[in-house]
Amino acid sequence: MKSFRFVSLASVLGVAAASLALFGSSVRADHQSAKPDCTEGRLLCTEVANPTEAFGSYYVGHDEPSVEFYSNVAGAGNHVQYQLTIPTEPTGAFSQSNGYDFALRPTFWFGMAMCDTQSYPEQSSKCTPDSDSNIVNPADGFAGAPGIAFEELQFYPPGWVKQFAGFDCDPTRWCVALTIDSLSENPINGTLLNPTCQSEILGGLEYVNFAFLTLDGNPLGPPNPLQFDVATSGNPTNPDTFFLNQGDQATVTLNDTAHGLQTTVTDNTTGQTGTMTASAANGFGQIKFQHGGHSCQMLPYDFHPAYSTSSPQTRVPWAAHSYNVAMSDEIGHFDFCTSIDPNSPEASCNGLEGVPGDQEAADGDDNFCFSAEQSTLYPATGCIDTNAPGFDGSSYQDVWPDAGSLTSPTTRPTPVRFSAPLTGSAYDTAFSQIAFEADLPRIEAADLGGACQRFLALPNAGSGCVNPPVTDEGVPATFYPYYTQLADCDFVEGGNFGTGNSFGGSSTAEFGPLYPLTYWTFRGHGATNQRYNDFNSGPLDNSC
Repeated sequence: MKSFRFVSLASVLGVAAASLALFGSSVRADHQSAKPDCTEGRLLCTEVANPTEAFGSYYVGHDEPSVEFYSNVAGAGNHVQYQLTIPTEPTGAFSQSNGYDFALRPTFWFGMAMCDTQSYPEQSSKCTPDSDSNIVNPADGFAGAPGIAFEELQFYPPGWVKQFAGFDCDPTRWCVALTIDSLSENPINGTLLNPTCQSEILGGLEYVNFAFLTLDGNPLGPPNPLQFDVATSGNPTNPDTFFLNQGDQATVTLNDTAHGLQTTVTDNTTGQTGTMTASAANGFGQIKFQHGGHSCQMLPYDFHPAYSTSSPQTRVPWAAHSYNVAMSDEIGHFDFCTSIDPNSPEASCNGLEGVPGDQEAADGDDNFCFSAEQSTLYPATGCIDTNAPGFDGSSYQDVWPDAGSLTSPTTRPTPVRFSAPLTGSAYDTAFSQIAFEADLPRIEAADLGGACQRFLALPNAGSGCVNPPVTDEGVPATFYPYYTQLADCDFVEGGNFGTGNSFGGSSTAEFGPLYPLTYWTFRGHGATNQRYNDFNSGPLDNSC
């Protein structure tokens, strides 16, 4: 693996202590402790279309194989429900040769586009909730374009290093958080949120609202980017935190309310429910877009879904992906390490990376490493930096769920199992189409050290953009996961399950050809460009 990021471990593990009044009508700050931002491996942020504009050389690539859901039924973009089965981990003694969810993924999530009038492209003070009037094609202009954010309901696997240093919450149970990412950038004029404010908020330029789902619906601490406190808001060691056991069956609901998106996970096995509403009353908020000066102001805000329906047109215009309503995995954030450099400010690996039988000297992205002694359960020494552009971490090994672990774990876990969403007042209306999408071209590009030529206006557009991606040695990765739809219409992710529709039976076939998207050119005064950021199957009929 290789990397082009240079950030300190202190910034990853830094604890933000806000002394301001909780959930005030507005909040200003001159100086606050540094919080993790989206240039770091610790935060699982929405993949931006062009990180160089936003982050310079500080960037983490997020590998997100996704299923998108399309429907022209009113409410499909803001009122959905899924059925979900939580994976079960391998039994017996720990082995680096087995597949474990903490090593395959830091999270999987259910997403939806949201209104945020302080987010990209900073052209309008209005965003009508739940309305397709917010659809904008950058090629048609920018006047009146609403600010758009992206919501992810993130599920975190158990058994390794706890939040907010690692990604986990518990030795054996899963936890869930509502996150909303916004981008404080004006691409038309080429202006960004002032650096002082960026340094004071969770996520930085791509600011993040973050709240664990709780039993009573109250956040553990302030979710908004300015007041977020790692010690409270980001600490799942709280009796009110909602957990799911391995193998539990759950109902996942995302629906708009008068005061913002409500996310609810009902564990049908235990009977417990976790919930969180993205409301000003719960401490959610925008960051006021102020390019000049040094001020940083949080504006309490009810975050509502941006669209009525869900289609390729209801996208987030600053994101690498084209999705609105989607389920996505987040992979490529873990690799094993044989020893950690005690003198490294990034806690870098100075031994070997990789699984037994496929080890090599550690390289530039083996950072933010933790020893086996720091784990809550599995005695694994490893690193949580990105795997791009050398795709050789645990996510790219053939240890994913397959036919043998479809219903019971083997040396592999059981798969994430989820239904296509339903919409309608009684959640009884199916989405008419699906699409598979992977943002590999975005993270195979030259600005991450890869060879993918993403820009359609340049020669050899699309060259070097491949699926499966390549390792440090330039050969195809051992494995790349893909989705299968079973006879009961549920989706599972992994390898060959020996049943159902695997849409071609490989990641190459399923995720399809290169897919161009149009973006505003940074500092282009409305000019646009087209890029290959994704592979996309195109719309497919949803037979269920």
